[in-house]
Amino acid sequence: LSLVSGSRSSKTFKPKKNIPEGSHQYELLKHAEATLGSGNLRQAVMLPEGEDLNEWIAVNTVDFFNQINMLYGTITEFCTEASCPVMSAGPRYEYHWADGTNIKKPIKCSAPKYIDYLMTWVQDQLDDETLFPSKIGVPFPKNFMSVAKTILKRLFRVYAHIYHQHFDSVMRLQEEAHLNTSFKHFIFFVQEFNLIDRRELAPLQELIEKLGSKDR
Repeated sequence: LSLVSGSRSSKTFKPKKNIPEGSHQYELLKHAEATLGSGNLRQAVMLPEGEDLNEWIAVNTVDFFNQINMLYGTITEFCTEASCPVMSAGPRYEYHWADGTNIKKPIKCSAPKYIDYLMTWVQDQLDDETLFPSKIGVPFPKNFMSVAKTILKRLFRVYAHIYHQHFDSVMRLQEEAHLNTSFKHFIFFVQEFNLIDRRELAPLQELIEKLGSKDR
């Protein structure tokens, strides 16, 4: 198995989802990156004037998927069946996987298995043109917001697992600034548009409060 994880040393866990250059969504992504550079994250997550909320959420969701993909990719070798036999975020929170279609009844599985299911599921949603239209003028479906909320809720669990179970590895790799910035951006974004239920955020509540208080 170590050979398999070794061959993943390109540091990405799943294929990256690319936003086509020249598209309006690409422009939005560039805008997001530029405002992030200003350092004011609360401002960076706000809906740019005159833009469509669904499209803004879609672009950022793809971006967070790519970021988490990369972050988790750096620690996959430490997240194994042996080290993480259950998908957890500390002793009080354990996640069981169900996607409602292939796996209807939640199953208990190891963290790497769970995260593999989760990222594959998210990738499938992002690749679905009826859900995440990449062509100009193609409307977002009526259920877009509820799908986006489910995606973000699940992506949060990967952050929560990394923080609770693998933060020492993150520190050793000197990736903590990268992880904290990514997570802070993610949290400010979901807070701005009220996309994740507070109860779901409980495993990282203290960290969320700490990140928020530095920015007031």
